[in-house]
Amino acid sequence: MTKKQKKMLYRIIAALALVLVLKLLPPLPASVELLLYCIPYLVVGWDVLHKALLGIKNRQPFDECFLMAVATVGAFALGDYVEGCAVIIFYQIGELFQGVAVGKSRRSISALMDIRPDYANIEGEDGRLEQVDPDEVEIGTVIVVQPGERVPIDGVIVEGASTLNTAALTGESLPRDVRSGDEVISGCVNMSGLLKVRTTKEFGESTVSKILDLVENSSMKKARAENFITRFARVYTPAVCYGALALAFLPPIVLLLMGQPARFGDWVYRALTFLVISCPCALVISIPLSFFGGIGGASACGILVKGSTYLEELADTRVVVFDKTGTLTQGTFKVVKVCPVEGGTKDSLVEAAALAESWSKHPISLSIKAAYGKDIDSARVTDVEELGGHGVTAKVDGKPVAAGNARLMAKLGLTVPDVPQTGTIVHVAIDGKYAGYLLISDVVKPHSAQAIKGLKQAGVRKTVMLTGDAEPVAKAVSAELGIDEYHAGLLPGDKVDQIEKLLAAKNPKEMLAFVGDGINDAPVLSRVDVGIAMGALGSDAAIEAADVVLMDDDPAKIALAMRIARRTKSIVYQNIVFALAIKAACLLLGALGIANMWVAIFADVGVMVLAVLNATRALYTKDLVKKDPQ
Repeated sequence: MTKKQKKMLYRIIAALALVLVLKLLPPLPASVELLLYCIPYLVVGWDVLHKALLGIKNRQPFDECFLMAVATVGAFALGDYVEGCAVIIFYQIGELFQGVAVGKSRRSISALMDIRPDYANIEGEDGRLEQVDPDEVEIGTVIVVQPGERVPIDGVIVEGASTLNTAALTGESLPRDVRSGDEVISGCVNMSGLLKVRTTKEFGESTVSKILDLVENSSMKKARAENFITRFARVYTPAVCYGALALAFLPPIVLLLMGQPARFGDWVYRALTFLVISCPCALVISIPLSFFGGIGGASACGILVKGSTYLEELADTRVVVFDKTGTLTQGTFKVVKVCPVEGGTKDSLVEAAALAESWSKHPISLSIKAAYGKDIDSARVTDVEELGGHGVTAKVDGKPVAAGNARLMAKLGLTVPDVPQTGTIVHVAIDGKYAGYLLISDVVKPHSAQAIKGLKQAGVRKTVMLTGDAEPVAKAVSAELGIDEYHAGLLPGDKVDQIEKLLAAKNPKEMLAFVGDGINDAPVLSRVDVGIAMGALGSDAAIEAADVVLMDDDPAKIALAMRIARRTKSIVYQNIVFALAIKAACLLLGALGIANMWVAIFADVGVMVLAVLNATRALYTKDLVKKDPQ
């Protein structure tokens, strides 16, 4: 609770105590009683009167402060001092509840703000560390990150090894081990060793800066429900004010004209009760708070939603389209199978291939060298020759070695076996004899299958994969993960065409989401209803174009985001229906004179408190973070 909220609590307690004391006093002259009850009223309600007067001065009078001021001042004018004080006290109690709830939501999102670094360490000529503003650090500068400090700017480790806590960025509590050559992103906490990092981005373009910008601007894009409430309040508030005015004067005037007694005081009291009941703060406060809570809860799980409108659309998503490379697969080639001929060994086959490929920077060559896992002695390799479209030949320890495709083997007069597996096949020949082959493939992410199952459980009726890879690769990945439909061999423009077809085929009330990570995915992310980008390894263009960013690149988080979105939307509509139903019933009872000011207090403050408490449920996501679907 903030200092301001504590002061309000003290004012409420003081006003309640004064009202109770005054209630226990013996009967007093009317003027003295009025003055005494004005004390607790002003103690707790002077700011409401001040806001109401400012609204009138600015020609925007129709808000909840105006309604409260008119109702309570009217109650005092009628001599109902206790009711007048009670209305303003309970209104302030409701506002206090709302303030605490908003603070809790804001703290959930503001936890991300703690990732903003205050400084970066640069090593001076004398070896001492100098703290500088991260904005002043240029690309290529080597910065020092000590144990316990946050990485201030994205970069590559040039010296040191450590463990990083990435929880603030990804929602993942498991620390990540890093060493020289690994990329690190800003916002992570260095838990153990000293790291020297060469920056690869300016601070304004770094991960932490982009995250903060996304969160800070998330409230700018309002959901349909929020826009409805805003428009509703603009019409509703003046309508009930004029309705209360009519209720105060029209019925008694009509009764007088009919020759019947008309008690103006009774009708004015009904009108004031009507005003208190009609205050729309339950809707105006709880709806944005619900979406704010949903965005905060998602942020705590490493899911950044750029606005409440996207949270609402995510709840209605029934078709999810995936890019393959970097989204469902890791986007890096890996040797998944080593098959030497009879009499050969896996180690010797990989070693020969790695040495032959030692001078190549091709991704296939890099994956073979990674599988070898040892330092390569270049002195062992001579006469290296790259044959475009075929592979590479070299002499390793004086023996000729060839590594490449079936065409290279045929050129050498060697026969290769038929390999049924999907992937890139690198055949190896040593000293003129066929030695075996290596199967290289883009590896499916560990949680991709879980992601597809989770989406089905979350109500997604159709999953689609779009890829530029060949048909056999796309078919194998699609079958492995259980994807409903796939399209292979696509260029970036072809992906947009496929998305247009899917958008045209879906139900207008359904939303279509696309999940991607590459710069070539940016046009598609901008075109669909909900664009979801991989934030940790995804391109800047994809993150900028997306509406939702997954900070740990885990596709299983999509189903979690949908569950959070649906709960949030459910809470929003619960509050709308509950508030409108209670208010409609109480307004009717108030107009008929059945409901008094105490019923009005419940209809206003009670409904607001209940709606706000319900809205705070959107913050809590632990029960939604389910185990892997089986």
